Amino acid sequence: MKIALLGYGKMGKVIERIALERGHEITMRKSSTDSYEGLENADVAIDFSIPDAAVCNISACLDTNTPIVSGTTGWLDQYDAMVALCKAKDGAFIYGSNFSLGVNIFFELNSHLARIMAKFDQYKVRIEEIHHTQKLDAPSGTAITLANDIIADSGYTAWKLDDAGVHDIHIDAQRIENVPGTHSVYYDSDVDQIEIKHLAHNREGFALGAVIAAEWLLDKKGVFTMKDVLELK
Repeated sequence: MKIALLGYGKMGKVIERIALERGHEITMRKSSTDSYEGLENADVAIDFSIPDAAVCNISACLDTNTPIVSGTTGWLDQYDAMVALCKAKDGAFIYGSNFSLGVNIFFELNSHLARIMAKFDQYKVRIEEIHHTQKLDAPSGTAITLANDIIADSGYTAWKLDDAGVHDIHIDAQRIENVPGTHSVYYDSDVDQIEIKHLAHNREGFALGAVIAAEWLLDKKGVFTMKDVLELK
């Protein structure tokens, strides 16, 4: 499989190594200043860039009929527009706030726990996420997914970084050097605390999941998520 890497930072380089180990070929490596020349020669593209570049990268792929896997966060106010473009172009698109197998299992646990805890209003939920200092968006896309999944199965109506009200989920976003990603969901009451947590040891899990998603997306049409890739639906 020929892969175009859109974003060639730390994550891009880990994805490259894993893709090569799995027998794939990297035919394009795009940094922020490079053009899209050669994109049409790729079988699939993987986007781990920056929020300001993600929409352009996804659009360029859909315009050239290149299946696109995007793990860039911080641009989701335009997600619906990219879904519409994918459908209009009869393209293939996967967005994931996190491609780690462990995190996607964690998402399922979080949703199941939220449905249980919705019956017990003596508990107040909050989310904590910790990432490296180079991460540009806060809160993380993973934390937002966790919050939105809780909202879907409870009486909470929104998430907030500050001044969270009774119906808001407070997200505490911390930036600490050399932390690949830690996410915790807490349910606190006056008498006890329930916690579920995912701690990434390195970037390997994110990169492997992205390559697996790209392998899965090849020769498909439509808009998908990691639930489809991992058959978690």
